[in-house]
Amino acid sequence: MLYLKLFLSFAKIGFCSFGGLSMIPLVNTEMTANGWLTAGQVSDIVAIAEMTPGSLGVNCATFAGIQAGGLPGSVVAVLGVLTPSLTLCLAAAAFLAKLKGSPWLERMMRGIRPVCFGMILSSIVSLGASNYLVGGAVDLWTILIGIAVLILLLRFRWSVPAVIGLSAALGVLLVR
Repeated sequence: MLYLKLFLSFAKIGFCSFGGLSMIPLVNTEMTANGWLTAGQVSDIVAIAEMTPGSLGVNCATFAGIQAGGLPGSVVAVLGVLTPSLTLCLAAAAFLAKLKGSPWLERMMRGIRPVCFGMILSSIVSLGASNYLVGGAVDLWTILIGIAVLILLLRFRWSVPAVIGLSAALGVLLVR
Protein backbone atom coordinates (compact mmCIF):
# COMPACT_ATOMS: atom_id res chain seq x y z
CA MET A 1 0.00 0.00 0.00
CA LEU A 2 2.89 2.35 0.77
CA TYR A 3 4.32 1.92 -2.72
CA LEU A 4 0.99 2.63 -4.40
CA LYS A 5 0.60 5.78 -2.28
CA LEU A 6 4.15 6.86 -3.17
CA PHE A 7 3.50 6.28 -6.87
CA LEU A 8 0.19 8.18 -6.81
CA SER A 9 1.62 11.06 -4.77
CA PHE A 10 4.53 11.58 -7.15
CA ALA A 11 2.32 11.09 -10.21
CA LYS A 12 0.14 13.88 -8.81
CA ILE A 13 3.24 16.02 -8.30
CA GLY A 14 4.32 15.34 -11.89
CA PHE A 15 0.88 16.13 -13.34
CA CYS A 16 0.14 19.18 -11.20
CA SER A 17 3.46 21.01 -11.29
CA PHE A 18 5.57 22.33 -14.11
CA GLY A 19 8.88 20.99 -12.85
CA GLY A 20 11.66 22.76 -11.05
CA LEU A 21 10.90 24.88 -8.04
CA SER A 22 7.14 24.89 -8.71
CA MET A 23 6.91 21.33 -7.42
CA ILE A 24 8.40 22.03 -3.98
CA PRO A 25 5.12 23.04 -2.29
CA LEU A 26 3.44 19.90 -3.64
CA VAL A 27 6.34 17.69 -2.53
CA ASN A 28 6.19 19.28 0.92
CA THR A 29 2.42 18.83 1.19
CA GLU A 30 2.44 15.22 0.01
CA MET A 31 5.37 14.15 2.17
CA THR A 32 4.15 15.80 5.37
CA ALA A 33 0.47 14.89 4.85
CA ASN A 34 1.34 11.21 4.48
CA GLY A 35 3.77 11.33 7.41
CA TRP A 36 6.68 10.15 5.27
CA LEU A 37 8.88 13.17 6.00
CA THR A 38 8.90 16.23 8.22
CA ALA A 39 9.05 19.74 6.74
CA GLY A 40 12.73 19.92 7.76
CA GLN A 41 13.50 16.67 5.97
CA VAL A 42 11.73 17.92 2.84
CA SER A 43 13.85 21.06 3.01
CA ASP A 44 17.00 18.93 3.27
CA ILE A 45 15.90 16.75 0.34
CA VAL A 46 15.23 19.79 -1.84
CA ALA A 47 18.67 21.19 -0.98
CA ILE A 48 20.33 17.87 -1.85
CA ALA A 49 18.25 17.53 -5.03
CA GLU A 50 19.30 21.00 -6.16
CA MET A 51 22.98 20.16 -5.65
CA THR A 52 22.94 16.87 -7.56
CA PRO A 53 22.79 16.49 -11.34
CA GLY A 54 19.41 15.76 -12.84
CA SER A 55 15.93 17.20 -12.60
CA LEU A 56 14.59 18.37 -9.27
CA GLY A 57 11.53 16.14 -9.61
CA VAL A 58 13.47 12.95 -10.19
CA ASN A 59 16.00 13.78 -7.48
CA CYS A 60 13.27 14.63 -4.94
CA ALA A 61 11.38 11.45 -5.83
CA THR A 62 14.55 9.41 -5.44
CA PHE A 63 15.47 10.81 -2.03
CA ALA A 64 11.93 10.98 -0.66
CA GLY A 65 11.18 7.48 -1.92
CA ILE A 66 14.26 6.10 -0.20
CA GLN A 67 13.31 7.82 3.05
CA ALA A 68 9.73 6.57 2.90
CA GLY A 69 10.13 3.07 1.46
CA GLY A 70 13.76 2.21 0.84
CA LEU A 71 15.05 1.33 -2.61
CA PRO A 72 11.68 0.01 -3.88
CA GLY A 73 10.05 3.22 -2.65
CA SER A 74 12.61 5.23 -4.56
CA VAL A 75 11.95 3.34 -7.80
CA VAL A 76 8.18 3.66 -7.41
CA ALA A 77 8.38 7.40 -6.63
CA VAL A 78 10.60 8.05 -9.67
CA LEU A 79 8.24 6.09 -11.91
CA GLY A 80 5.36 8.15 -10.51
CA VAL A 81 6.98 11.51 -11.18
CA LEU A 82 8.01 10.42 -14.70
CA THR A 83 4.56 9.10 -15.64
CA PRO A 84 3.22 12.48 -16.86
CA SER A 85 6.19 13.13 -19.15
CA LEU A 86 6.15 9.60 -20.48
CA THR A 87 2.39 9.78 -21.09
CA LEU A 88 2.65 13.08 -22.97
CA CYS A 89 5.61 11.85 -25.06
CA LEU A 90 3.78 8.66 -26.01
CA ALA A 91 0.66 10.63 -26.93
CA ALA A 92 2.73 13.05 -29.04
CA ALA A 93 4.51 10.15 -30.76
CA ALA A 94 1.19 8.46 -31.55
CA PHE A 95 -0.21 11.75 -32.85
CA LEU A 96 2.82 12.38 -35.05
CA ALA A 97 2.80 8.78 -36.32
CA LYS A 98 -0.83 9.21 -37.44
CA LEU A 99 0.05 12.41 -39.26
CA LYS A 100 3.18 11.02 -40.92
CA GLY A 101 3.16 11.96 -44.58
CA SER A 102 0.57 14.68 -43.97
CA PRO A 103 1.27 17.85 -45.98
CA TRP A 104 0.15 19.90 -42.96
CA LEU A 105 2.72 18.19 -40.71
CA GLU A 106 5.45 18.54 -43.34
CA ARG A 107 4.80 22.31 -43.61
CA MET A 108 4.79 22.62 -39.83
CA MET A 109 8.10 20.75 -39.53
CA ARG A 110 9.58 22.89 -42.31
CA GLY A 111 8.82 25.91 -40.12
CA ILE A 112 10.03 24.33 -36.88
CA ARG A 113 13.44 23.22 -38.17
CA PRO A 114 14.83 26.73 -38.80
CA VAL A 115 13.51 27.87 -35.42
CA CYS A 116 15.32 24.98 -33.69
CA PHE A 117 18.46 25.74 -35.67
CA GLY A 118 18.23 29.39 -34.64
CA MET A 119 17.81 28.47 -30.98
CA ILE A 120 20.85 26.18 -31.11
CA LEU A 121 22.87 28.85 -32.92
CA SER A 122 21.83 31.43 -30.32
CA SER A 123 23.04 29.12 -27.54
CA ILE A 124 26.34 28.60 -29.34
CA VAL A 125 26.87 32.35 -29.75
CA SER A 126 25.98 33.24 -26.16
CA LEU A 127 28.00 30.37 -24.68
CA GLY A 128 30.85 31.04 -27.09
CA ALA A 129 31.01 34.67 -26.02
CA SER A 130 31.17 33.72 -22.36
CA ASN A 131 33.71 30.94 -22.98
CA TYR A 132 36.04 32.38 -25.60
CA LEU A 133 36.18 36.00 -24.52
CA VAL A 134 38.27 36.73 -21.44
CA GLY A 135 38.39 40.33 -20.29
CA GLY A 136 36.75 41.47 -23.54
CA ALA A 137 39.45 39.88 -25.72
CA VAL A 138 39.49 36.57 -27.56
CA ASP A 139 41.50 34.03 -25.58
CA LEU A 140 43.71 31.83 -27.78
CA TRP A 141 43.95 29.00 -25.23
CA THR A 142 40.19 28.57 -24.99
CA ILE A 143 39.90 28.47 -28.78
CA LEU A 144 42.65 25.84 -28.98
CA ILE A 145 40.94 23.78 -26.27
CA GLY A 146 37.66 24.05 -28.20
CA ILE A 147 39.30 22.88 -31.43
CA ALA A 148 41.07 20.01 -29.66
CA VAL A 149 37.79 18.92 -28.05
CA LEU A 150 36.01 19.01 -31.40
CA ILE A 151 38.71 16.84 -32.97
CA LEU A 152 38.62 14.38 -30.05
CA LEU A 153 34.85 14.09 -30.31
CA LEU A 154 34.48 13.86 -34.08
CA ARG A 155 37.69 12.20 -35.26
CA PHE A 156 38.65 9.97 -32.32
CA ARG A 157 35.13 9.39 -30.93
CA TRP A 158 36.06 10.18 -27.32
CA SER A 159 33.24 9.98 -24.81
CA VAL A 160 31.61 13.24 -23.76
CA PRO A 161 32.46 12.83 -20.03
CA ALA A 162 36.14 12.24 -20.90
CA VAL A 163 36.19 15.34 -23.10
CA ILE A 164 34.49 17.43 -20.42
CA GLY A 165 37.05 16.28 -17.85
CA LEU A 166 39.96 17.02 -20.18
CA SER A 167 38.50 20.43 -21.06
CA ALA A 168 38.10 21.31 -17.39
CA ALA A 169 41.67 20.25 -16.60
CA LEU A 170 43.11 22.15 -19.58
CA GLY A 171 41.02 25.19 -18.70
CA VAL A 172 42.31 25.21 -15.15
CA LEU A 173 45.91 24.73 -16.27
CA LEU A 174 46.00 27.07 -19.25
CA VAL A 175 43.29 29.68 -18.71
CA ARG A 176 42.65 29.70 -14.93
